[in-house]
Amino acid sequence: MTFKNYIYAFAMSTAFMASGAWAGELVLNSDQSDPAPKKAMEELIADFQAKNPDIKVKWNNFDHEGYKSAIRNFLTADAPDVVAWYAGNRMEPFVKAGLFDDVTDVWKSNGFDDQLKSAAASMTIDGKKWGVPYTYYQWGIYYRADIFKDKGIEPPKSWDELIAACAKLKADGITPFAIGTKALWPTGGWFDYLDLRVNGYEFHMDLTSGKVAYTDPKVKAVFDKWAELVKPGYFIENHAALDWQDAIPQFVQGKAAMYLMGNFAVAPMKDGGLKEDQIGFLQFPQITAGLPVSEEAPTDTFHIPAAAKNKKDARTFLAYLGSPEAQAKMNITLGQLPVNNKAPKPEDKFLEAGFTMLSSAHALAQFYDRDAPADMAKAGMEGFQQFMVKPDKLDAILERLDKVRARAYK
Repeated sequence: MTFKNYIYAFAMSTAFMASGAWAGELVLNSDQSDPAPKKAMEELIADFQAKNPDIKVKWNNFDHEGYKSAIRNFLTADAPDVVAWYAGNRMEPFVKAGLFDDVTDVWKSNGFDDQLKSAAASMTIDGKKWGVPYTYYQWGIYYRADIFKDKGIEPPKSWDELIAACAKLKADGITPFAIGTKALWPTGGWFDYLDLRVNGYEFHMDLTSGKVAYTDPKVKAVFDKWAELVKPGYFIENHAALDWQDAIPQFVQGKAAMYLMGNFAVAPMKDGGLKEDQIGFLQFPQITAGLPVSEEAPTDTFHIPAAAKNKKDARTFLAYLGSPEAQAKMNITLGQLPVNNKAPKPEDKFLEAGFTMLSSAHALAQFYDRDAPADMAKAGMEGFQQFMVKPDKLDAILERLDKVRARAYK
């Protein structure tokens, strides 16, 4: 072989290694250990590999609790190419620590700024996108459509209409709202929605990221609205002794007419004996006029670690993950909603209502115990529960929460 031919052969082999060897394996870490998410991931990976036969996915699947600890280790040690995580304030520490890659280019080159726009705010930090969302589910007020019809109540669209509906139900011997606060987290849904409707998404994110005091007058205004439901007795009694499932029979039996909850509550409502046409769904009513309407929608996401070895194929994977067809198929298996607004509407009436509502949202909150750090979330929801039992203790509750805030965000 001549020296010239040797150099040519070497160059060709180097080019092949650059395009082939690095494109050969994509390492993906996630925590889809439950049956439906596991099946959805298996289908996603199989479909992705069929469309990209030169890429082989190595999937490392963890249990939920183990993953929370593991991700902090492998992002700084032996990083995979793609990792599962969550939107909003839950991803912020990894972004601020320089552990997630900026994927704004993936959004721009695939039309995601439009197709995934409802989740854009919760995926954006410092003007850049840090991951791709693929599934979420709605929260909202589920109501007894048959009781509303019998009492001549139209589904309320404003706060004043909601209060009037509550007053009429209470006068007729029906408790307006079911709730179980023994596990604390259902109170987080109430606080989130009231804050989103009183003060808006941006304020809510500032609060849950520690930038706003709980003694701020705007926070107190949230509880003033909550008190309009608490003080007249518009929630079922003894809710602090009930889990969320324990409150379902009150709704099924018609003792309570509404329930603010995630869409996962529909199945136990039907299992309790309700027919689908007895259950209605309504968007949490407007409070502050003119405020952009944001929703509660816990969102699952995938990200590229900053130390990933195969970022090229990782971007190819995120592009496929965000596509309408991939999201539609995954969410049929998951029983949840595609974030991509170009995906076909679900056939289930509650999911269809959620898809329409979330696709047009200004922004999406992730839920109080996702958006706030663990210590703050625990203390906050304890305070919310205490307020629902003893609303006159509000000032002391807020002062205590602000002391926790001072420690939790150091």
